[in-house]
Amino acid sequence: MKEFRIEFTNERIIPSGGLAVVGAILGKSDFVKRLNRMDVTPNRSQHQIKNGDILLTYTGMQCMGKPQFDSVHEMDDDPEFYKAALGITYKIPSEETLRQRMDDIGSSIRQQILQENVEMLRANGIHPSPSKEGYVHVDTDVSPFDNSKTKKEGVSRTYKGCDGFAPIFSYMGREGYLVNEQLREGSQHCQSGTPDYLKETIALCKQITSEKLLFRLDSGNDAAENMGIFLEEGCFFNIKHNLRREGKDNWYKLAKEHCQNIQNPRDGKTVYIGSDWRNVSYKTADGTEKAVTLRIVYEIIERTTDKYGQFLLETDVEVNTYWTNLDFTDEEVIDNYHAHGECEQYHSELKTDMDLERLPSGKFETNELVLEIAILSYNILRMIGQEALGKRNPRPKHAVKRRRHRTVINNLINMACHVTEHARQIVLGLGRSNVWRDILQYVYNSFAYFTA
Repeated sequence: MKEFRIEFTNERIIPSGGLAVVGAILGKSDFVKRLNRMDVTPNRSQHQIKNGDILLTYTGMQCMGKPQFDSVHEMDDDPEFYKAALGITYKIPSEETLRQRMDDIGSSIRQQILQENVEMLRANGIHPSPSKEGYVHVDTDVSPFDNSKTKKEGVSRTYKGCDGFAPIFSYMGREGYLVNEQLREGSQHCQSGTPDYLKETIALCKQITSEKLLFRLDSGNDAAENMGIFLEEGCFFNIKHNLRREGKDNWYKLAKEHCQNIQNPRDGKTVYIGSDWRNVSYKTADGTEKAVTLRIVYEIIERTTDKYGQFLLETDVEVNTYWTNLDFTDEEVIDNYHAHGECEQYHSELKTDMDLERLPSGKFETNELVLEIAILSYNILRMIGQEALGKRNPRPKHAVKRRRHRTVINNLINMACHVTEHARQIVLGLGRSNVWRDILQYVYNSFAYFTA
């Protein structure tokens, strides 16, 4: 094996050349200027480092998958590049300034970030893809963040059995664009505060698309109030029914007596699929009581043997039921809800790929701000990944409908480049040995020169 000699050089070789794309996407609005005019610390003198520079810096850190405050030191060796790439006007903040200012800002700019997310998607021509039936899916779900062995504000026991937070997220379209989120204490029930959250989410979604919206929620959000909100707003829903105290026997008896769609996928297993109708009452925003009759689809599985053919001492009965106002067949409703499980992959991209599960601050409001900025960072990475699909090398070996955030971060954001300046332009030199260089060039040109 040949020996290598390691030398230091004064050449400007940057490990995160893909941040130029992030800056191109963020630079299409006046969001930063509006932030700079906001006074979040009235008891202090005017800051040299503006609020916009703080949020631009932290958004870049999240897009690199490095949300911990001390990761800002990675920009120390060549701050001029990061300023130019992200559009920072004054200077890169220190770790202490970054942490203190984010503590000061807290959750005070939540509405501005949510609206900026909408404007960012629209300014870059993003249209969440509908399903083949013409509905834009909005998957809403709670995903616990494990922050065990910490004393952060708001950390408490989650339903997963760990200490942490229990934020709720809403993803839109087949691509899974993040349209809304809300940080919650770990012990907070998933339905607590959800009605207001759903109203906010519906308003945001209607600004992004004019297609029909189909909300999918799990059994923790089986509440008449939620269904009433969807009906009043003209939205469709597919919600897993929570049996609560109903028990399985009544559903099993109903299927035995009335079901006409009976399937036998194997010996010892019988599946009953059908629909029933139930009366549901809810209150409108003005307090008016309304009663409606809603469809509930059931899938009841009866097992007398296990998958190996072993006979069971008692018949095993599994009951799954779903509230819906769709005109789908029973099987289509069930399959549609099963597709809701894909949002677990979106949670994983936030928690693992972007390293956001263990939130960086001990203050609850600061962690709220971290997750709110993550809406922008998450969607920027998704936009880059979607734009890169099917573009030159390397071509995937199988059909790919989206690139995972980890792939985008590793291969496009954290792409080494040689930085030079010529004719008042910054030139990023991409090595010939990098097979992703054509894609980065294409993606940058797509966003830098796109006009809605």
